[in-house]
Amino acid sequence: MDPRSIIPLDMDESLRTALHAAAAWRHMSVDDYLRDVIGTAVRMDTELAAFVQEGIDSADRGELISQDEMEAWFEARYRSAAAE
Repeated sequence: MDPRSIIPLDMDESLRTALHAAAAWRHMSVDDYLRDVIGTAVRMDTELAAFVQEGIDSADRGELISQDEMEAWFEARYRSAAAE
């Protein structure tokens, strides 16, 4: 099967090879792997857009926080993510 027939996407040989290796590592077909990866990216972008909109809405209501509070919030999220 021609690897380019999987999805009409121009990719160089190293990316194509990596794609097939990643799918094989997960014991998935390349089609299933691409659907999973695209679905994850779409979900993450949708969640990020909603999160950003919450911040915009909060700022529009005048609910602002200081730079120090924001840095502390990011640091806490970073530590939480690193612990997972």
